Amino acid sequence: MFENLSDKLNSVFKKLRGHGKLTESNIKSTLREVKLVLLEADVSFKVVKTFIDEVTKKAVGEEVLLSLTPAQQLIKIINDELVHIMGDENSELDLRAVPPVGIMLVGLQGSGKTTTAGKLANYLRKHHRTPLLVPADVYRPAAIEQLKTLGRQLDIPVYDSKPSENPVNICKAAKQYALENGCDTYIMDTAGRLHIDEKLMDELKSIQKAAAPAEVLFVADAMTGQEAVNIAKSFNDMLDITGVVLTKMDGDARGGAALSIRHITNKPIKFVGVGEKLNQLEKFYPDRMASRILGMGDVMSLIEKAQASFDEKAAIDLQKKIKKNAFNLEDFKEQLLQVTKLGSLDSLMKMVPGFSKMKASAKDLQRGEKELTKTIAIINSMTKDERRRCEILNGSRRKRIALGSGTTVTDVNRTIKQFLETKKMMQRVSKLGLKGMSKLKMPF
Repeated sequence: MFENLSDKLNSVFKKLRGHGKLTESNIKSTLREVKLVLLEADVSFKVVKTFIDEVTKKAVGEEVLLSLTPAQQLIKIINDELVHIMGDENSELDLRAVPPVGIMLVGLQGSGKTTTAGKLANYLRKHHRTPLLVPADVYRPAAIEQLKTLGRQLDIPVYDSKPSENPVNICKAAKQYALENGCDTYIMDTAGRLHIDEKLMDELKSIQKAAAPAEVLFVADAMTGQEAVNIAKSFNDMLDITGVVLTKMDGDARGGAALSIRHITNKPIKFVGVGEKLNQLEKFYPDRMASRILGMGDVMSLIEKAQASFDEKAAIDLQKKIKKNAFNLEDFKEQLLQVTKLGSLDSLMKMVPGFSKMKASAKDLQRGEKELTKTIAIINSMTKDERRRCEILNGSRRKRIALGSGTTVTDVNRTIKQFLETKKMMQRVSKLGLKGMSKLKMPF
């Protein structure tokens, strides 16, 4: 989402670094450019004005002008102010109430509430909660069935509501159902409209009063930009929301909503949807988002992604295989699949500090993803015996594998070579230990 904004800001900072010495004049000139970039990104004018005023106040002063690296100091001030605008620190869900704890999702129709309900239930289960999904949108065709389908996919219980029922009664009954069936959290997917109207708000207020949820989360489509901020303010004025979930953050919107919504509503962004899959809901960290915007990467999120897909038992089994020299093509494929679970190479590399400035690497990343997919297809085209004993892969077998995977014999040969080099490297790592890893070169 922030790629265009990040590119433009880095272009401004590049000019800034060209100055041998910063003055009050060129600082203000730089900030004028930053102001234009933020306005182009659909950031609220009020937020931009506050942001520029604060940065100017902190930047135009003796401490910055006499700094050994004044350009870096100014970028740090901009980074700190971006973090502040977006909320200073991560805000956790308030789940301290006596179970069952209610979470109410509100927002306009099409903002992604139903999918977000499923994602949030999946997230809570991974964090040792027992959620119940509650379909309370009786107006949109198939809304109830959509949430039930998500529940089946996730193996998470869904309250059996009917389109003929009153939404307030559904939520009250679901709360009691959660209590009686050992669900410590219930997530209410409420109705939306194409626009805000009195009937919608009265219904949501009634649900809020009857269910007394600990969290009222406004779900906003980040693709709607500034309009999402205006709608969030209206919902907050009427319902006193506790937080925001921004959906479709993987889209190509300009990013104005993420930079404006917290400042305008004075309520934290708690989660962001970063894809269509039900595991693609992430906690929102203002400092990490600011780092991404400024092209500084996001190492912590990268580490968390890796930890989430890490299987400790599988890692121990792999270590034993390597020591016994039993690492085979099946194991090699499993390691490649672990990489694919982390997300696209492009999205991963954007989290690496400084990578966003390496434009020439985009084609390499695309080529790398294709090669990864091709390698997995080649291994899948082998028999179980061939995967476990690659030494039996003679010319005729390699030709058959190439035909089966839609590749060439050269591709098959390259895959086998990469596997053998990886196996050799892993054996050396096993013998040398962690200290010896720095001496090794990766085969690809």
